Amino acid sequence: MCFADRVMFSLGTFQNVSVPVNGTVQAVVSRIPADVSFLTLQFHTHHRNVTLSYTPVRDPTHTAVLFHRHTLSLSLSLTFTIDPVPGACNQEFPLEIDPNIYLQYNLFETTITFAPANIGYGRGESPPACDVDMGSSTRWRLVYELYQYFLPEGDLSEQSLISSLERAANVKNVQDNSRKVVSLSSHDRTQFFFSSLPGQGVIFSVIVRDPVLNTSASYIPVHTYACSFNSTLDGCSDLGRVSSKVFFTVIGLAGLLVCFVGHRFFKCELFCMGFCFMAFIFFVLITRTTALEYDIRLALTALMGVVGGVAMVMSWWRFGSVMVCVLVVGLILGFLISSIAFFTPLGDLPIFHNDVVFWVVFACIMVFVPLFFIRWPREGNIFTCGVVGAYAVVLAVNAYTYTSLSYITLDVLKRLLNHNFSRAFISVPLQDIDFIMITVWVVLGVSGIVMQLYREKSRPFFPPSPYVMWKQERERRKTNVLDPSHHKPSLSARILGRIHQLAQCTEPAGETTPLLL
Repeated sequence: MCFADRVMFSLGTFQNVSVPVNGTVQAVVSRIPADVSFLTLQFHTHHRNVTLSYTPVRDPTHTAVLFHRHTLSLSLSLTFTIDPVPGACNQEFPLEIDPNIYLQYNLFETTITFAPANIGYGRGESPPACDVDMGSSTRWRLVYELYQYFLPEGDLSEQSLISSLERAANVKNVQDNSRKVVSLSSHDRTQFFFSSLPGQGVIFSVIVRDPVLNTSASYIPVHTYACSFNSTLDGCSDLGRVSSKVFFTVIGLAGLLVCFVGHRFFKCELFCMGFCFMAFIFFVLITRTTALEYDIRLALTALMGVVGGVAMVMSWWRFGSVMVCVLVVGLILGFLISSIAFFTPLGDLPIFHNDVVFWVVFACIMVFVPLFFIRWPREGNIFTCGVVGAYAVVLAVNAYTYTSLSYITLDVLKRLLNHNFSRAFISVPLQDIDFIMITVWVVLGVSGIVMQLYREKSRPFFPPSPYVMWKQERERRKTNVLDPSHHKPSLSARILGRIHQLAQCTEPAGETTPLLL
């Protein structure tokens, strides 16, 4: 019930309140049961700031003052005497008792931090000491659980956020709707790192449990989109750069070609694979060693990718070593398969937060794939064309609409670019668009592999190198005396002879008398 600038709260319910520009809202709570130890008041906004104050403005009964521009979602939950008190052992943040979850993010990772809780105590009683004793009768017996709730992909609306926050507002709702990420004891650090997902709404929740009394309480959930609603460049409403869209559109079209006819047009396949191989390596190097703008780095990456593609084609054209080229192509497939393996919950296992363990296992999977296909090089090459080419189409779609499948390779790229990323949890949601794109990936990949295997079954395993063929033809002409070309001077001899003829000076013969026979 609202009247004038006062809001009357009902226990355990969400309430939407519209506040005018620089307006003041007075939050009033009454009829608090006698067995309630403390109240937790939640204020959530979409992306604007809100200021809370305990200082009365006009009436001593006023308990909170807010200055805000848009709609607020407010909720009040009650906590009984025996429940743990979230944030009651705070020694880091401004509030004496701070049940908030603090969040920071950058391009690579999102960091959340919260203050330790204390065991419950009665209303009016003195709180137990936090760090005097570490026995089973102190706050050190408490355990914590960290949860994630993903909003619908691509939905940045306020309505979606508010309805999702209601599903993470208390202990029961968090357990029913959110995904448990990790459990920790009171001796562990209360700071965690997650992979940033720009444009994807995420709600983080923490539940503190008292295993002795079998009670629990929830911290105030916090949300992020890992992007800014106020930025005019790379804001939440315009995450995709034009340069990225152009780059990945070309990559997607090339991937579609490779998926269905890559082995048939072997030189085109080698160029595309060499482009990807060199572009990825160069982008990592230039990003780690320079501070150039993204568009400049992307342009230089594309240029070096072309150089890598040309070098790949020329190495095959000059030396004719198919196995070397297939090895490079197989490493690209191995990289993708290894990235897929760590995209699963396997990547969040504690052992793989160690960089040495992660990169050793990653490299072993990556190298094993081309070695496995040495016995069947043509089939391995066709399989690579289908899988990698179809994934390039997925990346092209991601340039225009959000899909979590792009993080298969993006998480590995983040780990290469940021040495602190190893500590981050990399779980991402798989929602409707992702299942659609998985279907597209599988259909394109299987279709491309089957089509190429059928079309190439009666053809040579690999096309011959043009340079090697030319050398063989030249040797044949040298040894075959019946070939008319055997008696022709070589091209270099003909050119030198022609130059010699042009350089000679012919003298006039003058007057001559015919010889009579």
